[in-house]
Amino acid sequence: MTYEAIEVRRLTGGCGAEISGVDLANLSNRQWQEVRDAFVTHGVVFFRNQTLSPEQHIAFARRWGPIDINRFFTPVEGYPEIAEVRKEKEQKNNIGGGWHTDHSYDVAPAMGSILLAREVPEEGGDTLFASMYAAYDALSEGLRRTLDGLRAIHSDEHVFGAKGYHKTTGADTAGRIGNAQAVRGEVSHPVVITHPESGRKALYVNPAFTLRFEGWSEADSKPLLEHLYRHAARPEFTCRFRWTPGALAFWDNRATWHYAANDYHGERRLMHRITVAGCTLG
Repeated sequence: MTYEAIEVRRLTGGCGAEISGVDLANLSNRQWQEVRDAFVTHGVVFFRNQTLSPEQHIAFARRWGPIDINRFFTPVEGYPEIAEVRKEKEQKNNIGGGWHTDHSYDVAPAMGSILLAREVPEEGGDTLFASMYAAYDALSEGLRRTLDGLRAIHSDEHVFGAKGYHKTTGADTAGRIGNAQAVRGEVSHPVVITHPESGRKALYVNPAFTLRFEGWSEADSKPLLEHLYRHAARPEFTCRFRWTPGALAFWDNRATWHYAANDYHGERRLMHRITVAGCTLG
C-alpha cells in the first residue's frame, strides 16, 4: 500500500497552517498523527473541500477525544453533538464577533473546536486567529514573572446569563443562542498555562470571558488585562482564514484566540461546530 504524504503549509509567522492531501473522512493512523503534530505546533489547522456528513464530522471529532456538547448554542437537528453557528440575511449580529477562546468559563476548558463551513457568503465572513504562545513569548521578562504567579476569574454569566449580553443588548441572536439556565458562574484558571501537549507556555486570558485577576478587584484588574488584550491581538501573532464551502478549521482553545468577522450583511452564513473536551489547566 502506497502512503500518501500530507502537505502542511504555514499561513503566517504568527499561527496557523493549511493542510492538503488528506480526506478527513478516511484518515489513516499515520496521517492522523501528522495532523495532530501540526495542530499542536501551529495552534490551528485548516482543510479545504471536506464533504463530511454529520456522522463523519462527529467521527473525526471523537478521534481526538470526548465531545463537549455546547449548552448554549442551538444544535443541528438530530445531532446534539453539533452546534449551529448561523447568521441569516436579515440579522445584524453574528456569533463570535470579538476576540475570545471557547469554553474558558468551564472548569475543564475545551481542548479544541472543529468548525465546518456549510454555507458561506461570496465575500467576507473570515475568521481571524491569534497565537497565545507568541503573545506570551513576546512579553517582557518582568511581566512574564508577574503573570506566572497569577490566576484569573472567567465566567459565562455576563455573556449567556439572564442579565448577560445576549439577553440585555437586543442582539438578534434569538433562536441561535439561549438556555440562560445553563450558566455555571465563575471559575479560576492560571493566567499563564503550560500547554498539556506541547509543554509550551501560553497566555490564558481573553476579552470575552475573563473578568478579573483572582484576589483583585475588576477596577484594579482592568488596566493590565486591557494591556494584555491589545498585546495579544498584535497583527504579527495572527492569521486570517477565508472560508469556502467544505472548508474546516480545527483550533486549539488552549493556545489561540479567534474572531469571526461580521462583514457580510445581507448574506447567509451557516457553520457546524463540534467542541472536543479538554482537561483542567494546572
